[in-house]
Amino acid sequence: MQYNTQRKRLPMPEYGRGIQNMVEYALTIQDREERQRCANTIVAIMGNMFPHLRDVPDFKHKLWDHLAVMSDYKLDIDYPYEVKPSSETEVRPRPMDYPMKRIRYRHYGYLLETLLKKMKEMPEGEERDMLSRLVANQMKRSLYNWNKDAMEDEKVAADMAEYTGGVVKLDVERRPLASMTTRQAPPQNTPGRGGRRGNSKKRA
Repeated sequence: MQYNTQRKRLPMPEYGRGIQNMVEYALTIQDREERQRCANTIVAIMGNMFPHLRDVPDFKHKLWDHLAVMSDYKLDIDYPYEVKPSSETEVRPRPMDYPMKRIRYRHYGYLLETLLKKMKEMPEGEERDMLSRLVANQMKRSLYNWNKDAMEDEKVAADMAEYTGGVVKLDVERRPLASMTTRQAPPQNTPGRGGRRGNSKKRA
């Protein structure tokens, strides 16, 4: 058995080895008209593989470009479009820069830190109190996902005070945060509570 890793590398893997074999066969055809008909058939099959892209502008143009790439630009036919040179079709995009941001506690993430900074600038009042509770509950969820043993209201209150420089303080003793425990499963039918077992009677 021959594995794909041992075969020749496909220039356009998205079309599969079957289409690539068709292109290589077209290169062996001596008659130009027959070679042209073969190329038209290959492009039609390529288009049927991606029917959801038929309405995309220049879709057919891209198919002929891909045919040229798969033939290594050696297929002598009349292309209905101007085929782009290899240098234009094989240019790779520049790698995107990863946003390196300093985060004090990574388990809270950058968005929570941004909210805490905004909350620090807010005037004292009901709106800030409501936001502080929402943010604190989200911080507790983050702690729960990171380390369940560290998930304590006092820890969240201390971290929020540290983030805001002591401006926002939570009274978790008077108003505890939301519980992170999983919901309990509904009780099973028990005798005497309307279940089948409770209503059934032993037959004599």
